[in-house]
Amino acid sequence: MPREKANWDPQVVNVDGHYNTKESWLDKDGKDLHPHTNYYVGGNTKFYGAALFRLRKADFGELRHHGGISPAWPISYDELEPYYTQAEHLYQVHGNRGEDPTEPPASAPYRYPAVSHEPRIQHLADDFARLGLNPFHVPVGVMLDETNPQKSRCIRCNTCDGFPCLVSAKSDAQVICIDEAVKYPNVTLLTGSEVKRLETNASGREVKGVLVERNSSRELYSADTVVVSCGAINSAALLLRSANDRHPRGLANSSDTVGRHYMGHTNSVMMAISMCPNPTIFQKTLGVNDFYFGSSDWDYPMGHISFVGKLDAITLRAGAPAIAPNFTLELMAKHSLDFWLTSEDLPDPSNRVTVDRSGRIVLTYTPNNLEAHERLQAKLKQAMKQTNCEIHGHECHQGLFSRNVFVGQQIPLAGVAHQNGTIRFGHDPKTSALDVNCKAHDVDNLYVVDGSFFPSSAAVNPALTIIANAMRVGDHLLQRMGVSQADEVAQPFLAQV
Repeated sequence: MPREKANWDPQVVNVDGHYNTKESWLDKDGKDLHPHTNYYVGGNTKFYGAALFRLRKADFGELRHHGGISPAWPISYDELEPYYTQAEHLYQVHGNRGEDPTEPPASAPYRYPAVSHEPRIQHLADDFARLGLNPFHVPVGVMLDETNPQKSRCIRCNTCDGFPCLVSAKSDAQVICIDEAVKYPNVTLLTGSEVKRLETNASGREVKGVLVERNSSRELYSADTVVVSCGAINSAALLLRSANDRHPRGLANSSDTVGRHYMGHTNSVMMAISMCPNPTIFQKTLGVNDFYFGSSDWDYPMGHISFVGKLDAITLRAGAPAIAPNFTLELMAKHSLDFWLTSEDLPDPSNRVTVDRSGRIVLTYTPNNLEAHERLQAKLKQAMKQTNCEIHGHECHQGLFSRNVFVGQQIPLAGVAHQNGTIRFGHDPKTSALDVNCKAHDVDNLYVVDGSFFPSSAAVNPALTIIANAMRVGDHLLQRMGVSQADEVAQPFLAQV
């Protein structure tokens, strides 16, 4: 993507949606849907908040929610754990072990210390702790050295979450992986390219061609192994567009699960307005998981509480929250604590990605498990009412206000940053599209490695799990090709789309 001052301009990024894709999808009612996503090198990690959580260990097993069942994964947490550690080290995750009561066991500490709380956030953490909660430092992938700020690559700015990093100090996929990979002579990166479909041989068991549209012309590529990594929505759409006589419902879709079970979490932004100002610059450091699996008064999982980047008045105008009494949007921005709440949505085969006759994406989604999210919001409201202030006491908290964070429209469906679940993996070819190594059951040389493989969404950001699984599948592919660790650099790279 272009490196320019506009990268950090909230008007350009949040209000104008300048870097969003201009393509239009359809919703279940046939209305235009303008997705809050982009297709730059590095994908959605260019704009993510870099919160890099492991799924909880229990997330890999079957969990009963108020709205239904979250199914078990075909692999265990212990099988993915070594790759979580590798991913945390590769993406330079800053965090502290042992603070989060739901944190799963880890084989190694974080290599980098947690990003410190600024005074207003530290005060809130102390308030939460006095209430008996267990606030923790959010694990964040930024290249910050607080011991030597003059030489630190990260400058701890207020344009991190939701913005591309102008100084390349956020651990995104381009900076961490792609820029390093293309240094090798056997790796080629094609930009300005769109994969239109995958062609198979006559038996339908192998992908023999990758049809690409580039610079207004079509090119055909081939490889022994093809890895699809377009994101859960576009990967499903690509397989569906690749239907042929051997795969009439879409490539690798004999199970009729490709595109189904779309999940993206139930997310909301809650602004807590206080009489005291919040001058915090880098706000995304505090999390609370005390209600992740339930509470003493409710036996079902509710989800995760943390923060978004600090909101400003320009961004607030795009979301138009209710205005607190005696506050303008400018004052609200200066006095707000901007919470991000995530609850698990459950896999429903009717929530799905399809393509119409022209190949246009249709995203059909009905929210579920909503009471969990409503109760999570209520828990935050209750906690905020009990916070204290040396100047204003309990009266400092003025209330919680919802804000729609999705650029350009008021439909939450457009926010697809946490997309997952559309090409699930599993042991049974009748109920899953991929095997446990993320190879298509129906096609011998096709892998799908992105958020598509999730059988359930859990209630934390999916990015680290996607990264860790990619490393796991990478090891499998090396074994498949008979490559030893010493030979890795010398081998040609796989075709990846």
